[in-house]
Amino acid sequence: MRRAADDVRAMQRQHPTMPETTTSRRLRAGAAVAVGATTVALLGVCGGAEAPRAVALPEAGSAAAIQKEFTDIVARVSPTVVQIQTARGLGSGIVYDGDGNVVTNAHVTSGAKRFVVTLANGQRHAASLVGADPGNDLAVIHITGATPDPASFGDSSKVRAGDISFAIGNPLGLRSSVTQGIVSSVSRSVSEGNGVTLSQVIQTSAEINPGNSGGALVDLSGHVIGIPTLAALDPEFGEAQAPGIGFAIPSITVQRVANQLIDPEPTPPTGVGETVGSRRGGKRRF
Repeated sequence: MRRAADDVRAMQRQHPTMPETTTSRRLRAGAAVAVGATTVALLGVCGGAEAPRAVALPEAGSAAAIQKEFTDIVARVSPTVVQIQTARGLGSGIVYDGDGNVVTNAHVTSGAKRFVVTLANGQRHAASLVGADPGNDLAVIHITGATPDPASFGDSSKVRAGDISFAIGNPLGLRSSVTQGIVSSVSRSVSEGNGVTLSQVIQTSAEINPGNSGGALVDLSGHVIGIPTLAALDPEFGEAQAPGIGFAIPSITVQRVANQLIDPEPTPPTGVGETVGSRRGGKRRF
């Protein structure tokens, strides 16, 4: 039909092919998985000459098992995701270790030194900056007076397109919110602006909304595979957020940078007393 064809072309114009370096906006947070419960028959459409083809879908018990797996993942990971408040706004963070360190995006900390961290149970604690690396858009803060259980980090190098993923964070201040989608692509290179380009990022269809930045992108094993950081913009719609195109910093980058910020290793000095640890704040990019 003519109208249907026109609709398809319009969709193509709305979403042109995205280059490997993508103009994106920092945002602080899915597609639902539909599961059938019966076996259905697809009938032929050529005059009834083609025999019906049976397509087996999961039984109700299987659907319930999948749902339980999803809810178990969320229940296990949500307590490790915290809300971070600065004078400029709200963001998310992940409890990194048993010492009260929390990893987040550098743009969430926004140059601040002091923060208020709200745990998943509603408890509020003061926190201070450990270090930041704006070149990788990552930072670590330390909670005072609490050592919540840390998240479990996975190996993002094993992530593949099509993997189911969950984004857990605090969009718009709504604590422990969850969106779900798939890994759309890996090894993207994405521009944040201000001369910062993030490499090897994970593209996901899990919705990333304002307040999600610094939260957790999680796989079906409940392991953190990335930190949601960006959402793509659509230039044909006035730079509005493009639905279902979000980006997360991979966990192997997160762990490498966080470890360096928490326990910096000395490097050959270029000045008296200078080490990698004293180069925090984006002067050194890992």
